[in-house]
Amino acid sequence: MTRSPDPAPSPDTLRLPPRGRGRLNTLWVLLGVVALGGILVACAVYTAPAVVSDWQVRAAAKPVEQARISDGKCSAKLFIHICDATLALRTPDGTVTRRVNYVFSGIEAGDYRVGVMADPARPDFVTTDLGLDRLWNRTITLLAIAGLTAAAIVGALLSLVRTPRAAG
Repeated sequence: MTRSPDPAPSPDTLRLPPRGRGRLNTLWVLLGVVALGGILVACAVYTAPAVVSDWQVRAAAKPVEQARISDGKCSAKLFIHICDATLALRTPDGTVTRRVNYVFSGIEAGDYRVGVMADPARPDFVTTDLGLDRLWNRTITLLAIAGLTAAAIVGALLSLVRTPRAAG
């Protein structure tokens, strides 16, 4: 008895990727997870502390004349603005220096005029009026970026678990 050849696949037939590329795809997914993890770490180390401390001093912060801003710069990518500055405040106990990083969203363009603010009871949390004026925006932007990044990491890891053929 002769066996007839397999029929040609229909146009709507789903083909799985060849096994040979599975390890390479897994490597790319894992590299992406590491890169996204780096974004989460940057949010936690550079951006979140300034947001948290600004929430703590927002009600009592007042402009301070004896403070200086150095290394201040802002950049915009699409609608996300990133501002970095070094703040120095002279106090009776010495000079308090603090590096702040603000990430917020908006369509504004141009330069920002910034004044230094501090709570007299907590001068170590020196901040700026820009940071306090955009505190809700910064909080929502931070939560959105961290949430979307975490979701992308979870999704990528789930894709590895759910498609064991890709790892083969």
